[in-house]
Amino acid sequence: MNYQNFFEQYVANVYDFPIKGIIFRDITPTLENPKAFKECIDALEAEVSKYEFDKIVCAEARGFLFGAALAYKMGKGIVVARKPNKLPRPGLSYSYTLEYGQNKLVISDDAIKEGEKCLILDDLLATGGSSLAMINLVKMAKGNPVCAAFYIELPDLKGRQLIEEQAKIPVISLVKFEGE
Repeated sequence: MNYQNFFEQYVANVYDFPIKGIIFRDITPTLENPKAFKECIDALEAEVSKYEFDKIVCAEARGFLFGAALAYKMGKGIVVARKPNKLPRPGLSYSYTLEYGQNKLVISDDAIKEGEKCLILDDLLATGGSSLAMINLVKMAKGNPVCAAFYIELPDLKGRQLIEEQAKIPVISLVKFEGE
């Protein structure tokens, strides 16, 4: 299947959100369409099944939607990477920079066991900051990141290069949107 041609019709462009000059790639049309969402999860499964992993690490909040569905379908554990002060148990945290600010992600400090192999999953790859934060959280927990997968990639922002150069893991994306 040609992922690009199928999925790009289920992504809406929202201009000047969350700040002026940003084109927000809205995934809600994918989520609202049962066929599109099913095809998305099936395509992600087909792509990531080439890698051996125990858990899926996904970022708050949109990453949870894809991560939970994929984890259920593949029979894998899920690790939620949340924003600060959202987890009730002690956690590991990592700060990162994104296109329009800074943030931090936190995982429970017992979510990943030593040596567990982890897939990094999110809805969108832009600069790679949040993905690299999840990769570093996996490493801090003594786990092994094996691959990073995304529904959408914005190649102009060079997140793929950041992950491949710094983390040395493969990157998968289903749909790419070049700059406009």
